[in-house]
Amino acid sequence: MTLSTDIAGLKLDNPVILAAGTAGTLDEMSDVVDISRIGAIVTKSITVEPREGNATWRIVPTDHGMINAIGLANVGLGAFMRDYAPRVKSVPTKVIGSISEFSVDGFVTVASAMNDAGFEAVELNVSCPNVHHGCEFGSDPAMLAELVREVRAVTTTSRLFVKLSPVVMGVPGIVAVAKAAIEPAGSTPCGPNNKPGADALCIANTVPAMSVDVETRKTRIARGSGGMSGPAVHPIAVKLVHDAYTGVCRDTKTPIIGIGGVSSWRDAAEFILVGATAVEMGTALFIDPRSPLRVIDGLASWVKRQGCTHYSQLIGTVKEGVTDVRPL
Repeated sequence: MTLSTDIAGLKLDNPVILAAGTAGTLDEMSDVVDISRIGAIVTKSITVEPREGNATWRIVPTDHGMINAIGLANVGLGAFMRDYAPRVKSVPTKVIGSISEFSVDGFVTVASAMNDAGFEAVELNVSCPNVHHGCEFGSDPAMLAELVREVRAVTTTSRLFVKLSPVVMGVPGIVAVAKAAIEPAGSTPCGPNNKPGADALCIANTVPAMSVDVETRKTRIARGSGGMSGPAVHPIAVKLVHDAYTGVCRDTKTPIIGIGGVSSWRDAAEFILVGATAVEMGTALFIDPRSPLRVIDGLASWVKRQGCTHYSQLIGTVKEGVTDVRPL
């Protein structure tokens, strides 16, 4: 198949994945789209204790996307393991378990439970800007290395994906953070690929942002600020994927899942050209939950027009140079 893929041994029919927090806790999106045609879905980010999340309003539209501050609302680990985990094997696509917490012990607890429940892959959300201290692990290489080292020890059968923050474009930089996730010092190789750290990286999360109602002079998000997603952040995410790919992931053969503003096949193709093996879609689902199907079809046509038999031939093949620019 033109679009079949393998992310660190996780075999998908195509490289389009539904992002955490945008498709329900597990498979609720199946009410509006045939999820058997999607490469994979990521669960809601699960914490040890249930969370109601932030007060409304916690999602507001902008001219070029949306700002959200959901606050990691979820049913908690106990209810997730009781009510959702047993149904994972019946979901007609691959399921990646998303984990978010506020301490190393919390991450380890959830990761261990998902590993024992048979999840083929888990995604560590170390980059949520919508809660206090949500980005600390994802922006500090030393803290991230410690976290990955401890979680790697309990993900003995699950692949470990680490979702990095976009707030590291300056210091320490995406390459330093990526290296800490891939090869944390002192870690013992573990998991299905016998890796010391992440089997794959997810780049990136939402960008910290704020919107203000100029008549009331109040922030439009109840907690003041949140995370920006959608078309506005896509070029930022493309740059981050490119830098991580050329700076470390190409040499270590670490797959990247590109995340940020994918609403068309062109957006997905950009990620592939700068080094991504797969993409996640989120904000676009709020506009049209069937948009991933168009992205999948568009990618297949693009691969053929490029004269390739498989999209993997195009990963990381971007060239520098002048090209015709379409009118705005």
